[in-house]
Parts: sequence; C-alpha cells; structure tokens
Amino acid sequence: MLNTAEKIEQRSFNQPTEVRTFDKGRVELVNVGGSVIGRATFEPGWQWSKCVKPLSKTGSCESSHLVCQVSGTMRIRMDDGVEFTCGPGDVVKIPAGHDAWVEGNERAVVVDFQGMADYAKKK
Repeated sequence: MLNTAEKIEQRSFNQPTEVRTFDKGRVELVNVGGSVIGRATFEPGWQWSKCVKPLSKTGSCESSHLVCQVSGTMRIRMDDGVEFTCGPGDVVKIPAGHDAWVEGNERAVVVDFQGMADYAKKK
C-alpha cells in the first residue's frame, strides 16, 4: 500500500469555491494545494481594458499568469508594446503589465495556475 506524506486534495470547476463575473466574462476559482486555480471564460468582444479594468482600477493587468489555453484565440499586448497570440493547447507565462482580448467569434477559455487570487476583484 502506498503511504503518502501529504493528503490528496481534489476540487472541481463544476463546484467552484468562488465565481467572479464581469462584462463578457467570468472566472471560476478552486483552492487546492494552497493555490488558487481559475478557469476563465471570455466571450467574443471581451477585452481586459474594457471589461476588467473598471473593477481593478489599474492601468493594465497587474497579475502575472501561467495559463493553459483550452479554446478560442486571445491576443496579448504587453505594456512595452510586445504583442502575441495564444490558441488552444498553448501554455503561456504572461508577466504583469498587459492588456488582452478575444480574437474572433469563439469564446476563449483558459485555466490559470498562478494569477487568479485577486483577478477581477472589485477595489
């Protein structure tokens, strides 16, 4: 029999710890292993600077993200002007200081392993 020093933790996005909604999007949060993991769904037309900035009251997104893109296409523009596109299957580290938006007519879904603890919280 396998003896584990740590307890197994299992959570499901089907029963999130918390759900935060904002214009054209939502994030479902689970707490597991001392981390807050988020599944974010962004509808076509979502853009951080239009839909989340009014909640965060910051110039750009100040969260650093480690995401796995599940579906859809997103474009990210860093504060220094660098831009890149993310699509299904991409795993991306996005530093703080960026804007992002959905490209096309398909909703974008990402699982974020790092930057959701304070994401889209009203300040």
